[in-house]
Amino acid sequence: MQQELETLKDWIDHSDNIVFFGGAGVSTESGIPDFRSVDGLYNQQYDYPPETILSHTFFRRNTEEFYRFYRAKMLALDAKPNTAHKKLAQWEQEGKLKAVVTQNIDGLHQAAGSKMVYELHGSVHRNYCQKCGAFYDARYMLESKGIPKCEKCGGIIKPDVVLYEEGLDDATMRGAIRAINQADVLIIGGTSLTVYPAAGLIDYYNGNKLVLINKSVTPMDSRADLLVQGPIGEIFSQL
Repeated sequence: MQQELETLKDWIDHSDNIVFFGGAGVSTESGIPDFRSVDGLYNQQYDYPPETILSHTFFRRNTEEFYRFYRAKMLALDAKPNTAHKKLAQWEQEGKLKAVVTQNIDGLHQAAGSKMVYELHGSVHRNYCQKCGAFYDARYMLESKGIPKCEKCGGIIKPDVVLYEEGLDDATMRGAIRAINQADVLIIGGTSLTVYPAAGLIDYYNGNKLVLINKSVTPMDSRADLLVQGPIGEIFSQL
């Protein structure tokens, strides 16, 4: 492990074009449960599987039940950025890191100070009336009752998050692909690399410093130039 950390530190010290691509494991250390781990959302009891509840069809047909789950499980508004979020923001301020590409919707990268963040799956902090487009923040959604309605026109408010059955935002994907394609060092952390199309972004990296940091094995481990196993906050605290 020490040898891997020294190699990673050397690559970071000598690069000014790092891109970080992360998933749920980056935020679990801030107390936000992920989907697939032992204590993740998939292993908690609900009337429907989370994949069903967090789908476009379910949102349309069972909007009130969708929001019951959404408020309880997706709006962790008291969560604070952890070591990993802060380290990435520091690297950006130092001119080393060019972008963060994230599958998370919690906004913790921005809360830590990161500016260039591509949110592949949207953000709980942006919510729009489906009728008139009025904006509402996450606090409004959390404190609303039943189905959140627009104060201006009475339309249903929808979170700007990508639900199952929905496509990713084209502009966000293009930006993420461009950043990864041009990166010198690509660090991937806290993601199982099993959710597509996000996991496919690794294919756009052309460099020879692909770093994978994860607590468990991923399908892409054999492609890594450097493999570091462990909690990402713990790893980053040593860099």
